Amino acid sequence: MAAVDVEDESILASIFRDSFPDSWRDNPDFTAYLSELSSFGVDKLSREPERLAEERAQILQQTRELAFSNYQTFIRTADCTEHIYRDFGRVESSVSRLLDKLPGFGEKCRGFVKQAEEIGASRRMNSLTLNRHTEILEILEIPQLMDTCVRNGYYEEALELAAYVKRLERKHSSLPVIQGIVREVRQSTQLMLNQLLQQLRSNSQLPVCLRVIGYLRRMDVFTEAELRVKFLQARGTWLNSMLAAVPEDDAYFHITKTIEACRVHLFDIITQYRAIFSDEDPLVAPVVGGQVPVNEAAIFHGWVVQKVAEFLETLERDLQRGVGGRLDSLLGQCMYFGLSFSRVGADFRGQLAPMFQRVAAETFSRAVQEAVDKFQEDMNMYTLISLPSMLGGTIPPVAPGVQPGTLQPPMSLLDFQPLACFLNHILTAFNDLRLCCPVGLAQDVTRCLEDALKKLTRQILVFHRAEESAFSTRERELFVQFCCSYAEDLLPFLNRCLQLLFPPAQIALVLGVPPTQLHRYDSLGCIDIAAALQPLDFVLPQRETLVPPPPAPEVDIDAELSSLALETPIKEQRPDPEPTLTPGESEAAAEQTEVKSEDGEDDDEEFSLD
Repeated sequence: MAAVDVEDESILASIFRDSFPDSWRDNPDFTAYLSELSSFGVDKLSREPERLAEERAQILQQTRELAFSNYQTFIRTADCTEHIYRDFGRVESSVSRLLDKLPGFGEKCRGFVKQAEEIGASRRMNSLTLNRHTEILEILEIPQLMDTCVRNGYYEEALELAAYVKRLERKHSSLPVIQGIVREVRQSTQLMLNQLLQQLRSNSQLPVCLRVIGYLRRMDVFTEAELRVKFLQARGTWLNSMLAAVPEDDAYFHITKTIEACRVHLFDIITQYRAIFSDEDPLVAPVVGGQVPVNEAAIFHGWVVQKVAEFLETLERDLQRGVGGRLDSLLGQCMYFGLSFSRVGADFRGQLAPMFQRVAAETFSRAVQEAVDKFQEDMNMYTLISLPSMLGGTIPPVAPGVQPGTLQPPMSLLDFQPLACFLNHILTAFNDLRLCCPVGLAQDVTRCLEDALKKLTRQILVFHRAEESAFSTRERELFVQFCCSYAEDLLPFLNRCLQLLFPPAQIALVLGVPPTQLHRYDSLGCIDIAAALQPLDFVLPQRETLVPPPPAPEVDIDAELSSLALETPIKEQRPDPEPTLTPGESEAAAEQTEVKSEDGEDDDEEFSLD
């Protein structure tokens, strides 16, 4: 098909403007006809419309003949065309629907392929799992087996399982199944740790403790220092439970049972610790590289010191509650306890002396105060009356030396009931004190007695001022005899009692001075009688006085006595020249003084006056 030149086309466009639609321009026949038409001459061009009309009529005639002769074919063709059109419409709609479903179908196919691959991989894994079923089952049963071993006490097997699980964790830490097994095994391991620590909190002997510490070391959950602390904490908890089970109703029973429990069980714990752990390091660890390392030896030392301090607190508390007259027995048990601990380097006997000394002094002070209060009550109700027969004068004297080591109270005090009752209370206090009588109390006891005697003197003066205006001649004589008996019988007798409790020879030996120099130490085993009687000088009859020796320089004996050890003084006192009376010699004496002396080195004197 020849193409129309641009020039010809422009010419044709200008000639046949608006003569034919634009769509004809693309028809090749139309273009060829225009080219042919443009080549015609004028004559031929003028005949062209007629030729075209004739050709059109001929074509229409041929078309009518063709339609008439082939009308059935045209009908069938029209029907086929209609059917084909409808079929193509259906095909087009089906294709459209197919095209819409193809993306989803492709996605489903890809999902199917992926799922098929997963199913294949799972099948291969199931096949492999089936082949390794026994081994996998053993691994999956490790947590249950671990729990069974721990609850039944098979700690050796449990530790082996825990070590195996640790190796599995290092190799396959990313697998969820292994992570679950490790988590459950750790829970069982924690249960085993609690059980082992609980065994240390029970009454476990050395073999059990050794086995438990061995298991704890293999578990590798504590450092060496932490393991020592855990052992001491657990054993200390058990010891505290034993001490808490002791009844606290009676102070003496509680402290004696506490001493027994501490002496036995605490010594066992120390023995177990030293058998399990080695403390070869010094208590003061050297500094290395600017850092102080953990001093394992100091851990045990601090724990022992803490337990001793707790025992001393318990002892102090029970002593404050009061143990009656059994202080000497308690002291002996505590000293034996401290002696047994000296074998393990924890001797605490030096801390017992001040404690018992303080308790003995407080007990004596309370007894003396009670005696003073009772004397004050007696003096408030006392009247000077002439007895039918003076009790002190009707009792004949007894020759000295009848009973060696005895000390007889003056019987003349029986004539004056307040003085006799006061002496009875003081002798009772002396009898309680002599059971546990440290030499260091010599000054405190003497000063306590001096203060009490000064209060007695003031009370006698109060009685004199209140009754002096109403005194008869006989009552005045009786009051003078009362004061003389107080000054000449009671006070010297108390001095002799103090010398029996605190022998001058022993005090001089402790202080390192000759016995003749003890007078330089004021208030040391000897009452200052002159100071106690000074307010009564206007009542007492005048006597010849000796020239006193020149005053010696004062010596501070607090420092001298502060370092004295607690001990019962040695009784080496010579027999008192005072006479000792027998109950059958006079029925007027209701009860007499009894002095008990035991054979051997520890001769104890007991005083009583009723």
